[in-house]
Amino acid sequence: MSCDEEEEWFMQSLTLYTDLHVFQLEHPTKTIEWTGEKSVCVAGYSSEKNEILELLLPLKLYAKRNQGLCPERDFKVQHGGFSDEPIECLRHIFGKRCVVTSGQCTSKLQVWDIGDDDNDVMKRTGVINCSHTSATGRKLASGFTEDASVLHGSTIHDVQHTDVASGKMLYAVETDSLDVVSGLQFVNTSTFSICATNGTLYMGDLRDQKVSCYALSENTTGSQWTFGLRTAEPQCDPASCTVARLSSSGQVIISDLRNPSTVVGQAQLNLQQNHLSNEFLTVTWAPALDNHLAVSGFDGTVQIFDTRSWSIESQTHQPIFVHRGHNFSCEENADTSLLVTTHVWHPRRPRTLLSAASDGSIHVWDWVDNESLIK
Repeated sequence: MSCDEEEEWFMQSLTLYTDLHVFQLEHPTKTIEWTGEKSVCVAGYSSEKNEILELLLPLKLYAKRNQGLCPERDFKVQHGGFSDEPIECLRHIFGKRCVVTSGQCTSKLQVWDIGDDDNDVMKRTGVINCSHTSATGRKLASGFTEDASVLHGSTIHDVQHTDVASGKMLYAVETDSLDVVSGLQFVNTSTFSICATNGTLYMGDLRDQKVSCYALSENTTGSQWTFGLRTAEPQCDPASCTVARLSSSGQVIISDLRNPSTVVGQAQLNLQQNHLSNEFLTVTWAPALDNHLAVSGFDGTVQIFDTRSWSIESQTHQPIFVHRGHNFSCEENADTSLLVTTHVWHPRRPRTLLSAASDGSIHVWDWVDNESLIK
């Protein structure tokens, strides 16, 4: 980016955002996980010794009045520690002050105590040995029960549900499928959904080892898929859930969990992928803004879409907002393409998101809804 482009974007940002805060990590992260109303956990994936941090969001973000008088305008490190391996996935355990991580080098899961007000050190307190598998890069989902538990797997046939405290396996999927897991998520205390990299959706229940399989009806050869599940957490009736599957070719397919094989909406996004890797593809539903989803992982932007106009026929749709800020805080070499590595929505603020990029930058931003201002 040229200096003129950067200056132009900076001037535009004054009207594009209600809030925009920037922080620089020592190493990039591919995970941002909420640990509290105002705090998130991040972890490095690209170094021999990776930081795992709990960050307090800028207090100015929550100052309803007199924001100019608020002294805290930056992210603040609340707790921190180090992992001996790159962290692929991190999940906060529901209702607990702990997180579970998976890495690139081993199939074992690491359990971390986040710490409290008297101690700013995050400590590894346990290891979960995964039965009957040596696969690495396991995806994780936190259970919704009082007893801390985690659902995890690398391929469909090795998906397991494990008690965090004891490391005891509570449940295992009964299937021969070798489909690779791209993501999994609980719908409620017993029901869960899994997306495979080929786009196939699996539905399971902890009371039944068999899982239901819903493959995409069209040919998806050559595309990698991930998914985002819209639920009313922490408990939700599957009948009220909607899933969005995103492909590496920029196709989004929306399904209703009452009948996952039926497409209720789809779109071909006008995206230009700057990198051959598909490992950062992310699609998420806004928890406090109906029918809006965010997409990232193709380039240095996060794009927001309103799906209310989407039909069962695939058409090209334009985003209602594009966050380009990471492109202007980029510290990458000129011959390296910047990528947004992940993003998350704020659980209660409708237009507030956090995003991270491959240069180690992490942003929290709240975009201005110009359509509402016009009305």
